[in-house]
Amino acid sequence: QLQLVESGGGLVQAGGSLRLSCAASGRPVNNYAMAWFRQAPGKERAFVAVITRSAVSKYYADSVKGRFTISRDNAKNTVYLQMNSLNPEDTAVYYCAASRAYNDYPNLNNYATWGQGTQVTVSS
Repeated sequence: QLQLVESGGGLVQAGGSLRLSCAASGRPVNNYAMAWFRQAPGKERAFVAVITRSAVSKYYADSVKGRFTISRDNAKNTVYLQMNSLNPEDTAVYYCAASRAYNDYPNLNNYATWGQGTQVTVSS
């Protein structure tokens, strides 16, 4: 019953910032580990960031540490990805996903629900 809808993607210059949103419906987001994945052209879908059910822990891919921040607003039932210091290698379709698992967060097979994706393009 959980549904996810991403928004906030677009075109941005290198060094710029963008904030992605993942609006959930049908179930509270705090029942899930909520993650962001991305898929660049010709590449496999890759883990970006996750916030655990308790929101106590956050984990990031090495490629985005220090630049991206994942957060959650329970009142709005929405998860965000703040993306700073963007570079062309960040260009990809970004997907929001929900997992009932308690570990192995980078494994996309643990995510049963996915959004439709939002395009992020970073120009040099």
